[in-house]
Amino acid sequence: MDLPDSSDLSRRDYLRALVAAGGTAALSACLDSSGESTVPTGDPNARPQRQHAWTDVLATDEDGNPLNPEHHVLLSLELATDVDDDSREQVETALRSLESAYAYDNQGLLFTMGYTPSYFDALGVDSPIPEPEALTTIESPEFDDFDALVHLASDTPDVVLEAEEALFGDVSPNNTEMEATFEGVFDRGSPRRTGFVGAGLPAQHTDMSGVPESVPEDAPFFMGFRSGFAESQAPESRVTIEEGPYAGGTTTHVESLTLQLRTWFEQDNHFQRVAKLFSPDHAENEQVGSVGENLSTSTGVAGEITEDTATDAREFGTVGHAQKAARARDEDGTPPLLRRDFNTVDGDRPGVHFLAHQRQIEDFVRARQAMAGEDLAGDGVGQRLNNGILQYIFVRRRGNFLVPPREKRALPTARV
Repeated sequence: MDLPDSSDLSRRDYLRALVAAGGTAALSACLDSSGESTVPTGDPNARPQRQHAWTDVLATDEDGNPLNPEHHVLLSLELATDVDDDSREQVETALRSLESAYAYDNQGLLFTMGYTPSYFDALGVDSPIPEPEALTTIESPEFDDFDALVHLASDTPDVVLEAEEALFGDVSPNNTEMEATFEGVFDRGSPRRTGFVGAGLPAQHTDMSGVPESVPEDAPFFMGFRSGFAESQAPESRVTIEEGPYAGGTTTHVESLTLQLRTWFEQDNHFQRVAKLFSPDHAENEQVGSVGENLSTSTGVAGEITEDTATDAREFGTVGHAQKAARARDEDGTPPLLRRDFNTVDGDRPGVHFLAHQRQIEDFVRARQAMAGEDLAGDGVGQRLNNGILQYIFVRRRGNFLVPPREKRALPTARV
């Protein structure tokens, strides 16, 4: 992939474009632009056993909502050798080397390593997670069928680039020796996916054909509103596997979406966008603000607004995405998903990599089908039209992953 031209971009856009490009040349250009890294080194023994345990070390916004790191890489991997004690030790040593190189926080490196059903099929053991499949009648996605996925995340752009290259022996991360790499155990797979989160970042992509000038200047996500409110996120304990050989781990689903932003911003006004993203009640009572700043730590959809979903569909001819999704919450009101999704411009088009952790993939399926609202179609809303935000999002890919606890993250082989 060609490197971006720094003269045509702001510094922040340039750094994000370099993360999207990947490779040692992009890393070198990133270091030249951002200067020498000041990220502290880390201690593998200080990291928790749950790979997905990021919340306690994430930064927070002014309301106390956890902030997803700004830069992300989803690195696909293909198994290149037999799984045995030697290859398992090599992978674990490589991962511990990364943990030694970077601090365990959003300025350093946060990462998870997960495995697909294809990996377990290659080993000849039953997969602990199901194959991905289409979850609604209005999608026909491609499926992730490589073997493993590493999710790299940091507020520091050169960290995710450097960590990726270090796994294959091309650099010494943060001036720290890699005692082993993935070389010979894994090959790089496809697709390589990247993205970003941050207030004002989506609006800096209005030079792209699919991103209109009307994206709010301070919006952190392409749809124009804040996301990841603490009340609408599952606690890490809710998404942690409780029993069996992978107790302490979690599952991950990655749903890659294309966004129809011009229609979203130029066909609908702010009132309609609030009604479709949150609920008609939110729009009527002006609860949200310009980008969701009035919502503090809660979307406010739980309870009566969720219970009124079908009624709102009939009476208003519109139903909100958030109120539909809340129908999948546990009986005590706890959300089943811990979302760590992010914007993307992969393929030079605006989108979202919707990454969610949950105890079992069935939890994601239940939540995603609630979001789809197919049960509401014909009851005042269409299958897509005015049915939340379905008119503006299109599923391209799906993938299911087992994320074991750290002690079993290196080429797991347990039978279930």
